[in-house]
Amino acid sequence: MNTVATTDSTSLRAASTIPVGTGMSVFDPTFLGIDEYGHPAYLSLIYRNILIGGEPGAGKSSLLNTIVGSAALCGDVSLCLLDGKQVELGLWEDCADVFVGPDLDLAILTLQRLQTVMDNRYTFLKSVRRQKMLPADVFGAILIAIDEIAFFSATAGDKKTQEQFSALLRDLVARGRAVGIIVAAATQRPSSDIIPTSLRDLFAWRFAGRCTTDVSSDIVLGHGWASRGYSSNTVDPNNQGCGYLIAEGGIPTLIKAAYMSNDDIIRVADYAAWTRRTAKTTAATELRAAA
Repeated sequence: MNTVATTDSTSLRAASTIPVGTGMSVFDPTFLGIDEYGHPAYLSLIYRNILIGGEPGAGKSSLLNTIVGSAALCGDVSLCLLDGKQVELGLWEDCADVFVGPDLDLAILTLQRLQTVMDNRYTFLKSVRRQKMLPADVFGAILIAIDEIAFFSATAGDKKTQEQFSALLRDLVARGRAVGIIVAAATQRPSSDIIPTSLRDLFAWRFAGRCTTDVSSDIVLGHGWASRGYSSNTVDPNNQGCGYLIAEGGIPTLIKAAYMSNDDIIRVADYAAWTRRTAKTTAATELRAAA
């Protein structure tokens, strides 16, 4: 009797140290903020990619952090973060499988590895006669988040390595959706010298934060929207995080993106890293036990 009581007490103490996961999934809609009517705005990340543009201070990195933060709390998605400045996404490094700072060669190597992962997943889908991944698959989604994509595509390295980076990223954006590879990229002005048109046009979701001209807004949202009354040039410069969100084949919607302070990011990142470490440790223990 005493033995049973001791065992139960030990089990309770052990259980209290296990972090409780959120139960969130990348297959669930991601909360972005509110629309102009105060209604919640959601984004379906799975099988999609998003391009975020706008002038400096428009709230691009804040929106990207919201997307990364939501993904970090999902147990079925891995994080691959590329940040030329290191500090915008750096607080999520402990949650990420891969973190790349201002290193173009490492960024290229990382995208090449992801390309191999993508090809292997398609081989698996072909073997089971399916066209896309499902929530029950043994592999999860992968979020590739890139802050200031211009650093890798137009600033660092030389023309050859910049074009190699852009070509690899284009392939992942074009072919990766069905196998759960999601790209979320932010840049100040995604013109053709920063992001090739053949790559830019592949992003199904686009967010245009405050832009200085109608032309810059159209570069993000697509040609012609400014003339139809949808221009992020009309956004108040002091209203950071406000901009137009458009889905493939849809109409731009004005939204105010959710804001996470530095302390918010640290708190969420620490919690997400804790739950992820525990999940990996538990899985490794179960594998050893099964062996």
